[in-house]
Amino acid sequence: MSVINTTNPPMIELHGVSDPARASSSQPSADAPTLTGDDFAGVFKSMLADVNQSQQQSTQLAASFERGQHQDLAGVMIAQQKSRLAFQMTLQVRNKLVSAYQDIMNMPV
Repeated sequence: MSVINTTNPPMIELHGVSDPARASSSQPSADAPTLTGDDFAGVFKSMLADVNQSQQQSTQLAASFERGQHQDLAGVMIAQQKSRLAFQMTLQVRNKLVSAYQDIMNMPV
C-alpha cells in the first residue's frame, strides 16, 4: 500500500512557490524564486503562464505520440495529468477569489 505525503503538496513544487513555514527555516538559493517584491497580480499571471505552458507541452507530447514520434506513453499520461491538476488548482483559486470578492461586496457598510 502506498503512503500519501500530505506535508508537501505537489502543486507547490509544480509552480516553484515554497511553503512559508519552511521558507523561514531554509536558506534561499541563488536560483530560487522569491515572492517578497512581487504583487499578487504578478504572481497570479506567472502561475497562469505556467499552467498554459504545461497544457501546451502535454498537448504537444500527445500529438507527437499519436504521430509515432514519441514512444513514452507513461510520460504523455503524466504530463496530461500534471496539466489537468494545474488547471484544476487554477480554477479553484479563481473560485475562491470570486467567493471572497462576493463576500466583501455583500458586507454592510
